[in-house]
Amino acid sequence: MSDLVRPLRAPQGFVAPQRLEYGELVATPIDRHDLDDDVAGINANLDLIASTRGGGWPTSPVTSDDNYVDIVWHELEFRENYSYTYALRRRDGTYVGNAYLYPVGRRIPVCRHPDSDVDVSWWVTRAAYEAGLYATVYRALQRWAVSDFPFRRPVYSNDEIPT
Repeated sequence: MSDLVRPLRAPQGFVAPQRLEYGELVATPIDRHDLDDDVAGINANLDLIASTRGGGWPTSPVTSDDNYVDIVWHELEFRENYSYTYALRRRDGTYVGNAYLYPVGRRIPVCRHPDSDVDVSWWVTRAAYEAGLYATVYRALQRWAVSDFPFRRPVYSNDEIPT
């Protein structure tokens, strides 16, 4: 399994940030309180998520029950330093989307990025995309991945990478 997914390497005692800020953007670990916003955001933006983030998810609308299980799974992985999923909001609380820091091999093959130590991806809602926040999230993640986390060689695996 280690050849297929390279675990994240966090130093002993590392505690992932509970709040990240960049301009008007605020990221907090996704949890059950984000369920309704997350379901609405995913279901209203399936095509945008597919064209910007890419990958095999989501293939169809999500239900609250299934997404609840997914969020709890993200909470557990966060706690165990296996992966980090953040809900993204504007400072006024408006839901923007999600950001993911995953082990390399989970979304993209290790062999394509043998030197990378974290796979970073994200999605935003149509309103956030149209307001330019897709690129803002990318810039924020470029900072956070190396300044707030112990990573030095992130790969940004979205299909659309802002210039």
